[in-house]
Amino acid sequence: MSTFRNPFAAAAVALVLSACGPQAQPTEAPPAETPSQPSPDTAGSTLPRELDPLFAQAAQEFNVPAELLKAVSYAETRWQMVRGEAEFPGQQPAFGLMALRGEDLEQGAALAGVTAEAARTDALSNLRAGAARLSQLATDANVERGDLAAWAPAVAALSGITQPEAQAEHVHRSVYAVMNEGAVALNQDGSVVVSLEPVKVEAKFERPQVRAMAAGPDYASSIWRQAPSGNYSTTRTHKPSMIIIHTCEGSYSSCWSWLTNSAAGVSAHYVVNESGSEISQLVREAHRAYHIGATYDCSLNSSKECWLNGVQSNHFTIGIEHGGYASQSSFPAGQIDASAKLSCDIARDNAIIKDSYHIVAHGKLQPATRTDPGPNWPWSTYLSKVNSYCGTTTPSGDIIIDSNSANNDASKARFSLTGAWTDGYSAGYYGSGYYYAATEAISAPATFEFYLPTAQTRTIDAWWVAGTNRSTTAPFIAYNAAGSEVGRVSVNQQTNGGKWVQLGTYSFSAGWNKVQLSRWTTPGYVVMADAVRVR
Repeated sequence: MSTFRNPFAAAAVALVLSACGPQAQPTEAPPAETPSQPSPDTAGSTLPRELDPLFAQAAQEFNVPAELLKAVSYAETRWQMVRGEAEFPGQQPAFGLMALRGEDLEQGAALAGVTAEAARTDALSNLRAGAARLSQLATDANVERGDLAAWAPAVAALSGITQPEAQAEHVHRSVYAVMNEGAVALNQDGSVVVSLEPVKVEAKFERPQVRAMAAGPDYASSIWRQAPSGNYSTTRTHKPSMIIIHTCEGSYSSCWSWLTNSAAGVSAHYVVNESGSEISQLVREAHRAYHIGATYDCSLNSSKECWLNGVQSNHFTIGIEHGGYASQSSFPAGQIDASAKLSCDIARDNAIIKDSYHIVAHGKLQPATRTDPGPNWPWSTYLSKVNSYCGTTTPSGDIIIDSNSANNDASKARFSLTGAWTDGYSAGYYGSGYYYAATEAISAPATFEFYLPTAQTRTIDAWWVAGTNRSTTAPFIAYNAAGSEVGRVSVNQQTNGGKWVQLGTYSFSAGWNKVQLSRWTTPGYVVMADAVRVR
């Protein structure tokens, strides 16, 4: 394992990663003179503890600047030996330190005199194949090899990116940016895995357009790069109730540029870059992005939300892509932090439950063909950050009681029904549907209970789905743990649907308190039992 430091934006950051990431045993051994010593990685393979000599060897052999080779590798993989997957239809998986894919891998391997399999799985073979292909592209572009800035067109060609703005972003803000700033990866014992000393150079390549970028319509901290109409739909059959975490299986620039290409036919709502410094929104949250190719099967998700079984998952999910790979041994802290803030915002705006059953991996819901974001996505840290940014992790934080008991923390929230109630799923509900019952002179309420360790004054909010047949005098009654009434209010459920509505502030006692929704009011309507929040 190693530590990586990169002084981007004059700020040092650190993350833990394998020197090259998990890989299979090479089919061709590196030359005997390679001075690196093997060390086991997390998958049990042996990987070089030093990569500098390998970069130097590949660069010298194919007349490519070593610092350029290192910068390209860093921009593509953060110096990890990735085993890519096909995240998007028509996209070839990327492999190795250089993230070589498709024709570039095949031609690079042939030029380097190694098999394609060796170029996929062996660090030195992959670097040699990448250097050979980069050298060929430089020859095609008539690059003056002694001019580091002149290599930019070859760098752009190797990226596989065709969209001009994304191509320029990749060249200037990724590859040449890391050359200007420098970076280093260290083993846990402090020895150097690979080091890139700062080289001040300006790429000879058209710069990204300097223009005002519109903010994303749903997330102000994002850039609006709208996907073409064929890559998403403006209709959903269900409101968003889950967030799907993806990896692009490539770099951020290549990811958003492909998803905004009409040839892709697919999309995601958001893409987060590797450092967390930029997020692109491609599709409105209210619209259906084509980001997961599976119908829902609750047996894959701990038997949660089984009423959605058979529904195409794009109808009720919001997708977040992340620059990177499922095979990564770690993810940058900045990326995790930025993504957690985004997930909090999505969950808050769409009333999505912030737990591991509603913020889930792509591979969890589509295991036959996908594994992203991979085994090393830091789920515990991620979900903790999401809840922290949403203000739901403090001891005195909110308690939400959902009408679907599976969504509740049984230690402090529970829901029950008395009498005949019907479940419903019209648009605008909180969590996982709701229950409704006809108004009549009968004591058969819906009960939302919550546990308080001490006597406290709390504010009660309720959520319902509005409609013309709803009661205009739906009675909510609050009781303390001793069963004494502490307050009541009648609300008009024909209005204010799909959001939290304050009922009142009351004094509760230690133990299990409750809020009941009675149906005993003016007949001829229905009352809606969806969710209650205690704050």
